[in-house]
Amino acid sequence: MSRRVLVTGGNRGIGLAIARELDAAGHKVAVTYRSGEPPEGLFAVRCDVTVPEQVEAAFVEVEAARGEVEAVVANAGITRDALLARMPAADFHAVVATNLSATAMVAQRSLMPMVQARWGRLVFISSAVALTGSPGQTNYCAAKAGLIGLARSLAWEVGSRGVTVNVVAPGFVETGMTAVLPARRREQFLEQTPLRRPGRPEEIAAAVRFLTGDDAGFITGAVLPVSGGLGLGL
Repeated sequence: MSRRVLVTGGNRGIGLAIARELDAAGHKVAVTYRSGEPPEGLFAVRCDVTVPEQVEAAFVEVEAARGEVEAVVANAGITRDALLARMPAADFHAVVATNLSATAMVAQRSLMPMVQARWGRLVFISSAVALTGSPGQTNYCAAKAGLIGLARSLAWEVGSRGVTVNVVAPGFVETGMTAVLPARRREQFLEQTPLRRPGRPEEIAAAVRFLTGDDAGFITGAVLPVSGGLGLGL
């Protein structure tokens, strides 16, 4: 069945792969993007998800064009890496605001129509390092780990209304965000990955497609690692 889906941060990397996967599956997909160009062939709304007024305006625009959103994939995120002892407070707060607080705000805005319809899907894109930790990424790991607590608490709140809330935790994936990592850090991630290769954005997208579909209706509060085994057993 075709659903109306919103993907935040959907103009590049994993977010774009998710949007294209869901579009190919027949869903009516809208994406938000903060910078750069809108993706070709997809309905796109410019939005800084850390700004409440812009989140509200984005939902209003999407609802006017497509109808009420039935599934949300909260993917928008940033990194500002540094050792905590040297990290500017602004960088810590910016990463938490974008990766965690904005996800809660987007989820909150989407919930009422889902609850009223007694059907909805929320998928939060976390990271394997939320489980393993990662030196130089205390802000990012804290935010991505927070998504798990957010999802599991929200799953209790809305489960009786037919709304599921799940987390996908990618491992080391070839994207523009990871391309700037030093070679040694890339090697370390691959050494910690049993499959010994980076993932592809399309592999994350396939997992999200499943979790947003009818076949995943009895899955909620779950953390699905799509990581090649990075963080295995955690």
